[in-house]
Amino acid sequence: MERDIRTIVSQMTLEEKAGMCSGRDFWHLKGVERLGVPEVMVSDGPHGLRKQNEKADHLGANESIKAVCFPTACATACSFDRELLRELGEALGDECQAEDVSVILGPAVNIKRSPLCGRNFEYFSEDPYLASQMAAAHIQGVQSKNVGTSIKHFAANNQEYRRLSCSSEIDERTLREIYLAAFETAVRDGKPDTVMCSYNKINGTFASENHWLLTEVLRDEWGFEGYVMSDWGAVNDRVRGLEAGLDLEMPASGGHTDAEIVAAVKDGTLDEAVLNRAVERILRIIFKFADHRRPGDFDKEKHDRLAEKIAEESMVLLKNDGLLPLPKAGKKIAFIGKFAQKPRFQGGGSSHINSCKITGALAAAGQLPEITSDITYAQGYDTAEERTDPALLAEAVKAAEEADVAVIFAGLPDAFESEGYDRSHMQMPECQNELIREILRVQKNTVVVLHNGSPVEMPWAGDVNAILESYLCGQAVGAAQVRLLFGLANPCGKLAETIPLKLQDNPSYLNFPGDGQTVEYKEGVFVGYRYYDTKEMDVRFPFGHGLSSTTFQYSDMQLSRGQLSDSDTLTVSLKVKNTGTVAGKEIVQLYVADRTGAANRPVKELKNFTKVFLEPGQEKTVEMTLDKRSFAWYNTRIHDWYAATGDYEILAGASSRDIRLTKTVHFVTETPLPFHIHSKT
Repeated sequence: MERDIRTIVSQMTLEEKAGMCSGRDFWHLKGVERLGVPEVMVSDGPHGLRKQNEKADHLGANESIKAVCFPTACATACSFDRELLRELGEALGDECQAEDVSVILGPAVNIKRSPLCGRNFEYFSEDPYLASQMAAAHIQGVQSKNVGTSIKHFAANNQEYRRLSCSSEIDERTLREIYLAAFETAVRDGKPDTVMCSYNKINGTFASENHWLLTEVLRDEWGFEGYVMSDWGAVNDRVRGLEAGLDLEMPASGGHTDAEIVAAVKDGTLDEAVLNRAVERILRIIFKFADHRRPGDFDKEKHDRLAEKIAEESMVLLKNDGLLPLPKAGKKIAFIGKFAQKPRFQGGGSSHINSCKITGALAAAGQLPEITSDITYAQGYDTAEERTDPALLAEAVKAAEEADVAVIFAGLPDAFESEGYDRSHMQMPECQNELIREILRVQKNTVVVLHNGSPVEMPWAGDVNAILESYLCGQAVGAAQVRLLFGLANPCGKLAETIPLKLQDNPSYLNFPGDGQTVEYKEGVFVGYRYYDTKEMDVRFPFGHGLSSTTFQYSDMQLSRGQLSDSDTLTVSLKVKNTGTVAGKEIVQLYVADRTGAANRPVKELKNFTKVFLEPGQEKTVEMTLDKRSFAWYNTRIHDWYAATGDYEILAGASSRDIRLTKTVHFVTETPLPFHIHSKT
């Protein structure tokens, strides 16, 4: 049924309207019983539902209901699979309907500016195009179930250090091309019901009271129609925030800010029409959920299998000297490392899920009838300690020496990365690096399986035979790891971020995280691979890299036109063939390189991608489209996107460093640039 929202608002008292603009408690919005406005619940969870029943908190300290923990965004972005992210969203939407949650707080699309950011595990990528595509699909999936999403944290929230007060100092072009672009397509195409504003200031103004950000860009330019909510405790001045476009303050303020709004309307400093508009936005989303309420349950086992499938599609095989897949029979294989038994599969903080089930690799290997090789186990290290335990080390070395293959399950302990603080370095605990070194002395056949929300330095990378990057892959992590290790599934994830050789190589290194008052984004648009590839720097593993158990050949790249203008679309097609012996999926990445010389730009930028499944020997033609925006940069002279007339290269690659095919297209712009005459013209 269609609600007459304006009539409902007109029947509210001033106090009731002000009350709708802040939470009733930690997780609920207020209702107005006499007008049929229900109280609804919002809950954390980009990768699973964190619904708290009694004692509520924001940082995951108190228990929440049992739910399914899906792989985190640092992993799912590596799937490069829009349909998979939509499927994840649909599952989350079903869980929210079953648990009576109106809005799930996510996805989070902040750019991975530095590998040290404590919340990188929640964020998709260093690349805004990839982040926005993944987010749009996730949002569409959740909202197909009439449950809202809250894309976050808007905007330029790229660190935890002093996040409540620090100002992100960013020039206009960088902000538009990198940090806002991650949100833009997700808002335009995904149409999230809500947007969550961040804690930090942007160029001196709090995000929560930034009219340019919350109204001029978000609503007027991008067409956002839902409501803007604050991150929990991100409000500085409530009335100023309301005027800027911040509709809902979370959590409850104990009535204090409601009273401030009432007083401002009464003394004429706040136009009541501004308040009415905010309440209308909030009510529209409340009723969208309430009027499509579908009580019921969800199948936890089915969702656990989906979590496993997503993990399988998202893990990245970084290196393989031929040791993988492992033999299913007739060999002795040592699983070494505590994460084999008790895997780390999610990050800490507000997205922490109380998982209904957890499957580690050791248990998973024992449950698969296809695997009859003798698997032994040694703990190797204590995740609570950085120092080596000599007894655990000796036991692990002995197990490795007596085996045909050693598989070391390593990575970052919980305490190393979480919401609330940033990492201070990029290293794994020394006890784990020592464990890998000592095992390599006695066992030449060694695989490392990583559990981490953000890149780690790998001083041993050249010495081990294979590296499987699991990231934080949810509660079914072990089942997916074992299937990939033993060849029951073919790895097909690719890196959504560059893994540098060392922390000091990162472009933000000299300016992260600032002095607590401000943090300067002096690297500009040269973030991640845009920096490393333009400088032709050595990296450990490049953006978009990921190996398979088969091989793929690219050929016959075709462009639908040789020249295009601002209003045209370019279709790029090419053939991909599986030239190996097993079925697999390949992620074809399409980059654009500006050869006009009109602006200082990265050597290439990702502008589309597709994932294709191929049987051995099978060949398919894939198509991707590019438009003006694919060629454009943000021109601060006209405050708009601009692609200069000239030549652009279209690059199809298996990673940003593995370009297979190249074609050139000529672009002709119809947009004139202003010509300013001055004394030196």
